[in-house]
Amino acid sequence: MGHTAQTELLPAAQVARQTPVQQAENGICYATFGDHKLPPGELEQVIGAVPRDLAAALKQRAYYFVPLTIHEQDGDGIPEDAHSSGETLIAPQYTTELSDRAICHRNVHFAGADYIFISTRLMQDKFALAFELFINIGHHFVDTTGVPASFGELVDRQALAQVRGETSHDAWESRARAYGEPRVEVVERGGRGGRGDRMTAYEAAEQSSPRVDEKAKTTFIHAAFADALAIYMLSLTLDFDYADLREREYPLLAPPALADRLRAVAALFPPNAGYQFQVLYRRDSPSRR
Repeated sequence: MGHTAQTELLPAAQVARQTPVQQAENGICYATFGDHKLPPGELEQVIGAVPRDLAAALKQRAYYFVPLTIHEQDGDGIPEDAHSSGETLIAPQYTTELSDRAICHRNVHFAGADYIFISTRLMQDKFALAFELFINIGHHFVDTTGVPASFGELVDRQALAQVRGETSHDAWESRARAYGEPRVEVVERGGRGGRGDRMTAYEAAEQSSPRVDEKAKTTFIHAAFADALAIYMLSLTLDFDYADLREREYPLLAPPALADRLRAVAALFPPNAGYQFQVLYRRDSPSRR
């Protein structure tokens, strides 16, 4: 506990005012602060993956990469979202005690701009860091610009065709509300019991003309587009296994359907020079089927 007392926590607004901001070639504004432990060049390569046309919509925003972001609020626990009330504090270095209080990111608005503080010391690797940044950027783009009609029509067709799974828990749940898809409890697969041996089953409502909840449908389309943007940018940054994106018990969107969404995003936002988009398929091993 003595070590924690020696680590001075700084208000996020103070860190934003005192830390110089850089602008990447694609227009993304960012800064680093404290003992963030990011390897040289890694952050720049991640940020550079954001397509220029997408980055152009993120005005009055800057992304700060700090060791730990801590949100102080009345009562115990961590905030339910990045916009809840309370004070945001930044730890200039890592301690175990402070890491227990830290959150992955926090959005702070002041002086007419938005500042997003990302806790680098909570990220285990480049994959985690990149996806944390990209999912934030995806949601910020949707909040600012909305969703292209062509993409909305694509995911609507997929949902009506009862394509299996979704790209995130939020998209999964909002799709259920929108299209009346009852969810079933988590069930066990047979097999070795390793990762991927549990799945959430669901049954689509058996209706010839299902009643669509338009408000929930909008929420679903927004979530699906933000997810697709994040996954697309992640694919430009590094090679990864699609199955690693699942964080909670729900089935991931069927790979061919995901590929259609990513190709639609790539057509809207071509990769920057030096980055390449491709979708690779491989046959699952028997233990992962």
